[in-house]
Amino acid sequence: MAPGIPAALERPHFIGIGGAGMSGIAKILAQRGAKVAGSDARESATADALRALGATVHIGHAAGHLADDATSVVVSSAIRADNPELVRAAELDIPVVHRSVALASLMDGLRSIAVAGTHGKTTTTSMLAVALSELALDPSYAIGGDLEGPGTNATHGDGDIFVAEADESDRSFQKYAPEVAIVLNVELDHHANYASMDEIYESFETFVGKVVPGGTLVVAADQPGAVELTRRVRERSSVRVVTYGESEGADVRVHKVTPRGLTSEVTVVLNGKFLTFTVSVPGRHYAHNAVAALAAGVALGVPAHNLASAIGTYTGVKRRLQLKGEAAGVQVIDSYAHHPTEMAADLEAMRGAASESRLLVVFQPHLFSRTQELGTEMGQALALADASLVLDIYPAREDPLPGVTSALIIDAAKAAGADVTAVHDKAAVPAAVAGMAKPGDLVLTMGAGDVTDLGPQILDHLSS
Repeated sequence: MAPGIPAALERPHFIGIGGAGMSGIAKILAQRGAKVAGSDARESATADALRALGATVHIGHAAGHLADDATSVVVSSAIRADNPELVRAAELDIPVVHRSVALASLMDGLRSIAVAGTHGKTTTTSMLAVALSELALDPSYAIGGDLEGPGTNATHGDGDIFVAEADESDRSFQKYAPEVAIVLNVELDHHANYASMDEIYESFETFVGKVVPGGTLVVAADQPGAVELTRRVRERSSVRVVTYGESEGADVRVHKVTPRGLTSEVTVVLNGKFLTFTVSVPGRHYAHNAVAALAAGVALGVPAHNLASAIGTYTGVKRRLQLKGEAAGVQVIDSYAHHPTEMAADLEAMRGAASESRLLVVFQPHLFSRTQELGTEMGQALALADASLVLDIYPAREDPLPGVTSALIIDAAKAAGADVTAVHDKAAVPAAVAGMAKPGDLVLTMGAGDVTDLGPQILDHLSS
């Protein structure tokens, strides 16, 4: 039987309903029987999926899209105050609910796992969702990307477990009260909302402080920010801490990661016993994500051996080293990486998979603020590729900043010895890549913006 729907979410209206986080909440509410409506900037497969669940989806933003009988208007931090639907909500005195509050209400009464960290949240959440589903536990889940198998980012399950990606970017993860919290890593990012690492640590401490009594924190033992968070939490909190990683003292110790093409074999030591399983995506960082998922599931009482085998059935999530196809002997892979740490990790994984072949990258920087603060490190990461094309900055929710362009990245990349070229016309990229690529090469489209659209176009040009 589906959990009850809070009165405020019986007839919700989502502004930006097609977004990764917003659409997941909307889908679960529709599956639970709510009368869901909303608007988005453009048509998409997500909009069609929501309509298939009975939701009303308007294209464009207009005051008339908001029904007078809506019980709430759900927004993300990206929605501006002058949005006409938000203005109309104020006129009608309709309550405005942040998406994190809506998600927290969906998790209420269930055994929840909240996955946090600067990088790796979507992959780890997805691994858990797939593994728990494979074990017939029928979890609910809300993820920041579409799973390859089910092809969706969220679903309502009849089981008592809810797995959710917990976003730190706007501090919204502080709204959740999970039974198990995962912290994969802690780094400075989201510069519009955090001025220092101290603010980041304080935010993560607040998140961990919301773990229910008797709950568990699963946290990385190797990453410096996570180690510092663990130190702080152990001083101020009674939450049970389970560490994972390659450090000798880790509670769940990564003994060995063996690359096998575009997959890996992982051996861990858990409760004094060796356990080996397969991870279907390449790279040590994805192997660590899988171990975090394993530790969290075990903390909920799922048998480790069963869970490890089930994690092996995970086939990936869209935009996380997703193979888009192969043409003329060239594989085209898509990566969501946009922070230098993520970029370096995915490039190292692809470098291992490429072996003696070349790795060609099409990178689109995401956000002016991130480029201003981390542009040098982004450029240095691109030195791991054999050649890169760098697009203009994808602005998303931000306005331009004076003097902040892709040139910051390109200059740093060249200083690090990278072969990098600026491309200001995105439409010119597919032909340019097809002219560069040779049989055996790997092409990686990388970034959190619309660079993902280029993969199929590159394949078309390679085919011709």
